[in-house]
Amino acid sequence: MKTLEKISGFMGSTFAIWVIAFAIVSFLFPAGFTWIVPYIIPLLGLIMFGMGLSLSKDDFKEVARRPKDVAVGVGAQFLIMPLLAFVLATLLPVSPEVAAGVILVGCCPGGTSSNVMTYLSKGDTALSVAITAVSTLLAPLLTPVLVYFLASQWMPIEAGSLFWSIVKIVLIPIGLGLLLKALFGSKVEAGVKALPLVSVIAIVAIVAAVVSLNQEKIAQTGAVIFAIVALHNMLGYGVGFAFGKLFRMPASKQRAVSIEVGMQNSGLGASLATAHMSPLAAVPSAIFSVWHNISGPIIATIFRKSNEKEHNSQQQSDIEKAPV
Repeated sequence: MKTLEKISGFMGSTFAIWVIAFAIVSFLFPAGFTWIVPYIIPLLGLIMFGMGLSLSKDDFKEVARRPKDVAVGVGAQFLIMPLLAFVLATLLPVSPEVAAGVILVGCCPGGTSSNVMTYLSKGDTALSVAITAVSTLLAPLLTPVLVYFLASQWMPIEAGSLFWSIVKIVLIPIGLGLLLKALFGSKVEAGVKALPLVSVIAIVAIVAAVVSLNQEKIAQTGAVIFAIVALHNMLGYGVGFAFGKLFRMPASKQRAVSIEVGMQNSGLGASLATAHMSPLAAVPSAIFSVWHNISGPIIATIFRKSNEKEHNSQQQSDIEKAPV
């Protein structure tokens, strides 16, 4: 079991490398990965089941303890990224499928990677986890409604079908994970320690499947899609940070909201796009998954160094003010 924990920890800490590596390999050798496509939805369900297992009572207590902070974060999540996606899809020359795919990933809840990046940035990790949990639980209602109103001009959207898919992919697996943890308690802790390994394999498989399925279209329009996805992500960090500032949150909470807004559950976006839109509409989510594993560590490092600089300046100021 300790060996499994070490492997799981290693895979979790090198997550970005595996996603990028398999995205490249699946692009170069698409035939080797298309067989994964039918398993995209079950793989995401497995990730959500793991999320349910990893949630604790303290996560829900955090929501009750700081409802305003969580509400600000969740509000930012479902306001900023959908509107940014809509503006970018309207202004930039992309196909209807790509436009709808960009909006879809913008309307998804935050991804669990945001919790890790918030921790690395010296942000408020407990707040990040609470925002992720609440936004994920609200996704069956908010994501279909937002996609319907924002993306219908590009593609026909069936909000009801999206709702039931998210219930089956997200809510039911999370609920089963929570139930299993409630029934067996500490007996499932060993399994929880292996979750990073399971999540990495599942996300890598989903990205590889989407990239392999759309290899030709990515070769033709990949640069444009990458540009819009990267811009969407970086604007999300910036506007999310400004949103936290607007509500006069402390710096640690501003960092949490910024990262929570900028990093989406791109696996959910890819699954929904594949099932309800078109294979090409899933490409923005796949590229988002690759890109935010590059941008996330960068923004976390910037925030951490900024925090260290502020801390050192405060210490120097305190020394200067101290009586001699």
